Amino acid sequence: MAIVYLNGEYMPEERAAVSPLDRGFIFGDGVYEVIPVYNGHLFRIAEHLRRLDDSLDGVRIPRPCDHGQWAAILHGLIERNGGGNQSLYLQVTRGVARRDHAFPMEVRPTVFAMSSPLLPLAEEIRRHGVAAVTLDDNRWENCHLKTIALLPNILLRQQALDAGGSEAILIRRGEVTEGAASNLFMVDKGRIVTPPKGPGLLPGITRDLIVELARKNDIPVREHAITPAQLAAADEIWLTSSTREIVPVTRLDGAAVGDGRPGALWKQMTQLFESYKSGYAEPDAGDPA
Repeated sequence: MAIVYLNGEYMPEERAAVSPLDRGFIFGDGVYEVIPVYNGHLFRIAEHLRRLDDSLDGVRIPRPCDHGQWAAILHGLIERNGGGNQSLYLQVTRGVARRDHAFPMEVRPTVFAMSSPLLPLAEEIRRHGVAAVTLDDNRWENCHLKTIALLPNILLRQQALDAGGSEAILIRRGEVTEGAASNLFMVDKGRIVTPPKGPGLLPGITRDLIVELARKNDIPVREHAITPAQLAAADEIWLTSSTREIVPVTRLDGAAVGDGRPGALWKQMTQLFESYKSGYAEPDAGDPA
């Protein structure tokens, strides 16, 4: 039986309930984080919590916890769900108030967290990769904030699924931004390229780690704008996220990417990522960083 956390209490999933007047339900007025857990350890928790702070500040929701308090809550959730490998979902909404577009006064944020199994990338995907399609990025202009108002992302990803792809790669004003639920990398002549961070894309924790690992291992990497033509000519394309890690794209808009198989640099980066995970030591739970 899954255990969740809601407003200061751990409880069975079926007991958890929030008011229909919660602004997360009424307006999608909230933010979230997805945090991997490996062998019972929170993965890059400091980076996830800094991004949570940025999202809360960006939508002007008061921070309900400091980093030590967040870590304690999440540790409790991990333990109550059996440890091991998990994917933690943490959501904060502005809280319960009468329906009004204006921010309510003196309202308490709603805090919810749950655990799901964290499964490894399927062997079929490791061997053959996935297909993706390019679509116009018609989302709002603050994609760097990780809000729960994900309907535009959902519609774009469903459009990709309907077209036979597993992800939509988005294009805005002549530049590739990210996937509907992922960050984007491409390989061009042995060099990794990813779009620079800014309001047009989410500053992914896995994205930043890939850049970090590449630089530490003397693999050329560049944060630079990518055009659709450059993407179409890429030797390799990857999609990254906290729960799927690094996914190779082997078909784009119906055409093969490179030779149509996961590339050599993807294999190298996946090995570096796995090595990083195996040697990962969790920061102290009270670390305010």
